Amino acid sequence: MSALTINPLREGIANRLSPEPCTLVIFGATGDLTHRKLIPALYNLAAEGALPPAITIIGFARREKTSEQFRTELETATRKFSRTPVNDDLWKSFASSVFYHQSPFDDAEGYKTLAREMEEADRKRGTGGNRLYYLAVAPDQFPVILQHLRESGLSTATPGSWARVIVEKPFGKDLKTAQALNGLVSEVFPERDTYRIDHYLGKETAQNIMVMRFANSIFESLWDSSHISHVQITAVEPLGVEGRAGYYDTSGAMRDMVQNHLLQLLTLTAMEPPTSLSADAIRDEKVKVLRSLRPLTGKDVFDHVVRAQYSAGLINGQPVPGYREADGVPKESATETYVAMHVTIDNWRWAGVPFFIRTAKRMPKGGTEIAITFKSVPRVLFNQSGHGIDENVLVIRIQPDEGVSLRMSAKMPGSSLRIEPVKMDFHYGTSFGKATPEAYERLLLDAMSGDATLFARRDEVEEAWAFVDGIEEAWKTRTDDLAFYDAGSWGPAAADELAARHGVTWRRM
Repeated sequence: MSALTINPLREGIANRLSPEPCTLVIFGATGDLTHRKLIPALYNLAAEGALPPAITIIGFARREKTSEQFRTELETATRKFSRTPVNDDLWKSFASSVFYHQSPFDDAEGYKTLAREMEEADRKRGTGGNRLYYLAVAPDQFPVILQHLRESGLSTATPGSWARVIVEKPFGKDLKTAQALNGLVSEVFPERDTYRIDHYLGKETAQNIMVMRFANSIFESLWDSSHISHVQITAVEPLGVEGRAGYYDTSGAMRDMVQNHLLQLLTLTAMEPPTSLSADAIRDEKVKVLRSLRPLTGKDVFDHVVRAQYSAGLINGQPVPGYREADGVPKESATETYVAMHVTIDNWRWAGVPFFIRTAKRMPKGGTEIAITFKSVPRVLFNQSGHGIDENVLVIRIQPDEGVSLRMSAKMPGSSLRIEPVKMDFHYGTSFGKATPEAYERLLLDAMSGDATLFARRDEVEEAWAFVDGIEEAWKTRTDDLAFYDAGSWGPAAADELAARHGVTWRRM
């Protein structure tokens, strides 16, 4: 049976295979995101034959340059950042669909000229009047761009075509600003045409969480409080702020990582089976998880959340400065670069199961994983052997080595009874014999296909902010809880104590 003629329950999967002809306009086309992620992703899609044959890519930015200069810059960046080598002939073909449009974001005339360029692309390149706008700019630029898209009529699709917008995070800095931003976007684009991008959701292993759970009875039948001891979700990196101090010091690890990436992974891990694979059915279940989070406010924050900041230390044997010594960081900054927290999900499936979330900069190693630890078997049969039995742990590695591993107990060869943990390991790269696509490749393709499954819905964003705001408000009342840890260490002792209160030890990556 063809992949495009499958039953309605798989409609979401089928849609992803059918990107439609369109004109993609990237606002902020001279920025890092375009050069490091978006254009390399689009090139790799072209290399795999996944892009629609009729596509036009227009970079919209303020700097003066020609389309040819723009293409040359993009080629240099793509050769550096693409996950696959650049083929000269393929690049030439791909680059022929790329154009540059110079205009300030607040110039109405620039949008009129853009409209004429897109109409010409429709006639000459067969893009069918479909428009995909990517706001690869700082959030303070959103209002003026959205206003001009509306006033110029570019946000309104002609009959038989569509107009969509992709919005990069951060989606606000608290619930109030997120609601204001969502309200602003909704005045120009309806929710069905709004795609809030979180690149963690585009990673292959993140997408596979639902398949692993709901397509394998061995896991789903054990996926509850009767069998699971606790869950750890970790995203750490050895890097510091790396020139992002201006943004990071007003954000911190909670807003930068927990509110979006880690809470999204939490919802995928804890959600109930959706009624179908449609985008809204899946996102409905994710929102229910967020609404089931036990609020953390006031004193509870200091009992269940640890925040810390890195001091000078060693990374890979090389000395690195502390956070407060980075350019652009105030000398008395209390911004957290480390967050560890105990989260409770108040619903039937997860009653009594502690979830632990941890994110940090300047760790000895980097990576993102979800570790599900199952309850121990009764200590009866093997008590006299003198050997303890480790718990079974299912680890879902989001990055860098995407895959899944299961730790189980086995008898070592020999005449004596000796029980040791062994690991069953699945790696995407080796198991399927092909490179794992970059997250932006999948997400761009889905936006062209009209599949919003891997994008955050408005209520998801706002529910996540409502949970995080309670923590942030408590932090404003005092700073004496801010701990410190040496760069290159695994974090402050307070985080170990938090986990130990529940009989848990943090996993080493």
